[in-house]
Amino acid sequence: MSSTHPLATPRRLVVVGGGMVAHRLVEALLDRDTEKIWEVDLYCEEPRAPYDRVALTSYFSGKTPDDLTLGEEDLGADPRVTVHLGSAVSAVDTTARTITTAAGTSGFDALVLATGSSAFVPPVSGADLPGAFVYRTVQDVQDLEAWVHGRRERGLTTTGVVVGGGLLGLEAAGALRGLDVATTVVEFADRLMPLQVDEGGGAALRRIVEGMGVDVRTATASAALHAGSTGEVASMEFADGTVVDADVVVFATGVRPRDELAREAGLVIGEHGGVVVDDGCLSVAADVYAVGEVACIQGRTWGLVGPGYTMAEVVVDRLLGGDATFPGADVSTKLKLLGVDVASFGDAFAEAPGSLEVVYADPVAGVYKKLVVSDDARTLLGGVLVGDASAYAALRPMVGAELGSDPNAWLLPPESALGGGAPVTGELPDAANVCSCNNVTAGTIRCSVTEDGCTDLAGVKACTKAGTSCGSCLPLVKSLMTTELEKAGVTVSNALCEHFAFSRAQLFDIISVTGLRSFSEIIGQHGSGRGCDICRPVVASILASLGTGHVMDTDQARLQDTNDHVMANLQKDGTYSVVPRVPAGEITPEGLIAIGQVAADFGLYTKITGGQRIDLFGARLEQLPAIWKRLVDAGFESGHAYGKSLRTVKSCVGSTWCRYGVQDSVGMAVDLELRYRGLRAPHKIKLGVSGCARECAEARGKDVGVIATDNGWNLYVGGNGGFTPRHARLFAEDLDTETLVRTIDRFLMYYIRTADRLQRTAPWVEAHEGGIEAIRQVVMEDSLGICADLDAAMAVHVDSYRDEWAATLADPDKLAQFVSFVNDPEASDPDLAYVTERGQRRPATAAERGTLIAGPRLATRTLVQDDEEEVPA
Repeated sequence: MSSTHPLATPRRLVVVGGGMVAHRLVEALLDRDTEKIWEVDLYCEEPRAPYDRVALTSYFSGKTPDDLTLGEEDLGADPRVTVHLGSAVSAVDTTARTITTAAGTSGFDALVLATGSSAFVPPVSGADLPGAFVYRTVQDVQDLEAWVHGRRERGLTTTGVVVGGGLLGLEAAGALRGLDVATTVVEFADRLMPLQVDEGGGAALRRIVEGMGVDVRTATASAALHAGSTGEVASMEFADGTVVDADVVVFATGVRPRDELAREAGLVIGEHGGVVVDDGCLSVAADVYAVGEVACIQGRTWGLVGPGYTMAEVVVDRLLGGDATFPGADVSTKLKLLGVDVASFGDAFAEAPGSLEVVYADPVAGVYKKLVVSDDARTLLGGVLVGDASAYAALRPMVGAELGSDPNAWLLPPESALGGGAPVTGELPDAANVCSCNNVTAGTIRCSVTEDGCTDLAGVKACTKAGTSCGSCLPLVKSLMTTELEKAGVTVSNALCEHFAFSRAQLFDIISVTGLRSFSEIIGQHGSGRGCDICRPVVASILASLGTGHVMDTDQARLQDTNDHVMANLQKDGTYSVVPRVPAGEITPEGLIAIGQVAADFGLYTKITGGQRIDLFGARLEQLPAIWKRLVDAGFESGHAYGKSLRTVKSCVGSTWCRYGVQDSVGMAVDLELRYRGLRAPHKIKLGVSGCARECAEARGKDVGVIATDNGWNLYVGGNGGFTPRHARLFAEDLDTETLVRTIDRFLMYYIRTADRLQRTAPWVEAHEGGIEAIRQVVMEDSLGICADLDAAMAVHVDSYRDEWAATLADPDKLAQFVSFVNDPEASDPDLAYVTERGQRRPATAAERGTLIAGPRLATRTLVQDDEEEVPA
């Protein structure tokens, strides 16, 4: 084998394959080829630019194929790169150094095969019937969606089966559930995700998945697909003779390297497929490399994007005259499958001689955690985390290093008597891998600060690529960066933005003390410039928290985010959703009828939210006031689904109806929601009240959770759902009602005064100096002497609350803003198209309309924020 050394410029590099690894290779070459030695031809078999295949399932959450496109800039925008879309390479001649496509033959000086892999379909009879799919490309998911919608349009129900219970299979199951298809997952092994989690983790994952309404069959082999009268898939038969209904079947049983080009070119192929390459990713043919899933390196192929990215960097180094080698791969994974966090790292199956397993399992909470440690319980070897993977970012880089504390401290809940909160650990060694996706070590991150001069997170990410893929390592990256800056004597700025040299908490104190009540005064005296989309909404939130008037008052209106500006949630089709407040989910029959009549009269899509409210989708801008008036007249008010404020207080039925209830959880939830409604904060706030320890209101998943006891109320704080789930932690026990409300008042006001911009209560509690115990001392023991101020601030909020919808309806100047077209206030947007599904209208997909909407009205609206779902801010 030989390596390539640049001899003359320009040289021609051909990259075959348009996936994530090919994209990384070309991107890295453009960054590092400062002498412009290479020109690149990138051949993409698919008719679209390289996209994020890992995020494929997000297509069913409203993402478009364009949203999945990789990179901030188009590779083809660089004059050194020619991107050939929809252009398959049919032959490679390694002797003549040419490739063949439908357009003819082209030469190369070096070739990189990045053809990836294809979905494997087991030899099951009927696997080629209409209704059987694989789950690999954008086209696959579009075909799947079109099939399900086509059946619905024919008035047919759909039952789905996913064959394969690994990573891809659970992703496919999530896609089917996103299409509201009843789904069964079939796995040949004895547990889900057999390559990533152990038996205990698989059992926990199964319980969680089944709790979401997905049936699971393990230790089951598929035998055949059978057609119905239409010739389409109608049922699936298993090896034991059992037959189940199946109108759509998705095969997600693994992948096979796409090495057919290499085979025909005479390259050496591995025993189980893949192009055999050396540690420099070079094949037996001179200047012909293979990277990613098609490469057989160190005796195996790798099915993860991280090792592929590492191979891409190795090849770029070789193309530029270096001698980099493939160092092996970190096969750690952290994913959210069907909304469940699953992670495994290191020696997850305790295969090392003498290793010990430390396990914590909470079936009720849906949590399973295991650490594999050395025989003296000091060195971390690996682990499995299911249901709560919050410790993954800190644990994974420590594989091979001493834990520095009792392993139990990493596993038990922070409030546990045996837990002890955040473990004490030593400093990560330079060799510790912090970002497995991009193979970035702690030492590389430190060097980006000490040697490359990076002083902020954006700079470190650009310099090292850490955190630019899945992003799970970013908290650790930021911590390492901050520590290095402080070691160097650099004061780490907590400035809100370039216009204010203060943190949000400092700015809150300034505005509170000075009494300034307009943005122009605040920035004039304490900032510079004219403000930006970071500081303006922050100032608006602070002013609202201080009870300074309606969000649409003249000075405040221009500071608001899109949703606050119109007091409704912008949706992906350019319409809005309206969410009236339903305290604690308690609603009268008359109220239900009123909401239903409004939805029917305005043709709105209705859905019960996770916060026990009713969301009305599809309202046009000019319709909002009329909808509000109908709701206000029926006794409703704004639910503040659009604001960084209190959203909901969820409750069970409590002692009023439930035979297990020990306190009136509904009454408490109603009182709390009416008390905190409209309370603006650094981020959304959600509360829950459970009438007993059975926890039907899921209070421990909320920012503030209240659970009834025989002696009063237990208070939990700092729980969050969504992207980074956190269980709330016990704050106080057996409180009477008066003490409970006063404690919540102070906790919320202290959070509002001191949290960073867009910081939920969970990370605020974790980042607070002294943690939850210090916050408890402030709130319950008045350690800072500010409780009287916190009480007074909450009293001002309660006394000054006014419904924003009603106030808008009473103000002609505010109403005048609710028009889509100034010259025709009653006109609707002709680009909006809908179809009927399950008895209600929904926005038509691009395929259903035949073309993507790209009108100017939609092009300027990019924020989508749903009431009860966690979305990026």
